[in-house]
Amino acid sequence: MNGNLQVKNGKYYAVVSYSDTSGKYRRQWFPTGLETKGNKCKAERFLRQKIRELEGKRDHSDGILFSDYIRKWLVRKQPKVEEVTFIGYSNMARVRILPYFDSKGYYLQDINRAILQEFFDHMAQADRLDGPKGKLSAKSLQRMKNIISQSLKDAVKEDLIFSNPCDYIELPKAERHEASFYNADQLKALFKAVEGDVLEPIIKIAALYGLRRSEVLGIKWDSIDFAARRLTIKHTVLQSKVVIYSDKTKNSSSRRSFYLSDEALAIFKKAKADEEENRKLFGSSYIESDYVFKWDTGKLIRPDYISYHFRALLKKHGLPKIRFHELRHSCASMLLDSGFTLKDVQEYMGHADIQMTANIYGHLDQGRKDMLSNSLSERIF
Repeated sequence: MNGNLQVKNGKYYAVVSYSDTSGKYRRQWFPTGLETKGNKCKAERFLRQKIRELEGKRDHSDGILFSDYIRKWLVRKQPKVEEVTFIGYSNMARVRILPYFDSKGYYLQDINRAILQEFFDHMAQADRLDGPKGKLSAKSLQRMKNIISQSLKDAVKEDLIFSNPCDYIELPKAERHEASFYNADQLKALFKAVEGDVLEPIIKIAALYGLRRSEVLGIKWDSIDFAARRLTIKHTVLQSKVVIYSDKTKNSSSRRSFYLSDEALAIFKKAKADEEENRKLFGSSYIESDYVFKWDTGKLIRPDYISYHFRALLKKHGLPKIRFHELRHSCASMLLDSGFTLKDVQEYMGHADIQMTANIYGHLDQGRKDMLSNSLSERIF
C-alpha cells in the first residue's frame, strides 16, 4: 500500500493505492480539507494516517491497543507531573478507562469521535464507587476526558493518528454548586462550640486566612516568623489514595504571606508550648515532625479526618451544615462584605487569576456594586 498527495481546486487530496483481497488494484481519493498554502506537512500527516487506517482494517498485527497506549502514556507522564496528580490519573484510568477499553479491544487507530462519545455516554450513567450514592459527576467525566485527550494528543505528536477525536466530545454540563458560608456571628458560635477540640486551632486559622485544607495542615514551624509576625503558606498536605506531604503549593499564587493577628499569634504560641509539653510527656514514643497541627503524640492529622470530624462537630452542636472548605468561602464573603475588592480577595485567597475569584464570589460582590451606584447617583442627581 502506498500513497501520494494530489491537488484539486486549491486543496490537498490523499490518494492511496493498494490491492484488495482479490488482488485487484484499487485507488482511493480522500479529501483532507486543507488548503495548499502552508499545509503540506499536515496533508502528508493526513496521508500517512489514512494509510495506517486502511492497513489497520486489514491487519492490526503492527498496531497497539488503545488501552495499552494509555498505559504507556501513564508511564511517560509519571515523572512529569506532581505525585498527587499522577495518582489521580492512575486511579481514574485503572478503575474506569482501562477496563472499558480492554473489554472493547479497540486499537489506537480505531479510536474516533463516535467510539469516545459512546464511552462518555456510558460513563455518564455509571454509578459512583465511593462516597454518596449516585451517578458519576461532571467533574469525574471531565477528568477522564483530560486523560484520554492528553494521551491522544501525544499520539498525534508521534504521527500515530492524524487528529485528536477527543476534541469534539460533548460532556454533560456541570451543575453549578452554590457555596454555603457562615457570617461573623455564625463563626463566633462555631469557635465557641469547638473549644478544646483538636480541630479548634485548625478551624480558626483556616477561617481567618481563608486557607484550603491542604494549606492549613501544611503549616510548618518554618512557615511562621514569630518576630516579624508573618505566616507564609509554602507547604501542603494532600490526600488522594495516600497522604502526600509536599513543599509546594497548588500554584505560585497560592504561596502567600499573612500578618499574624494577636489571636493567630496566640494560637501558634500555644501550639508550640503544647508540642514541647507533649514531647516531654510521651518521651521516646513521641513522633517528631516540623508540622504545627498534629495529635498529642506527634502523629500527623489526616486530611480526611478534618472533613468528617468537622461534619460531626456541626451536627453535634446543631450548627448549619457547611463543608470545611466553605470556611474559606466564609472568609471571602466577609472580606467582600467589609468593602474589599475582588482583586483584594483574589490575592488573599491565592487564586491564579481574578476570573476564578469572580466566578466563585462575584455574586457576593453585588452589595458593594449597589453601594457604588447609589453613591454615584447621589452625586450626579
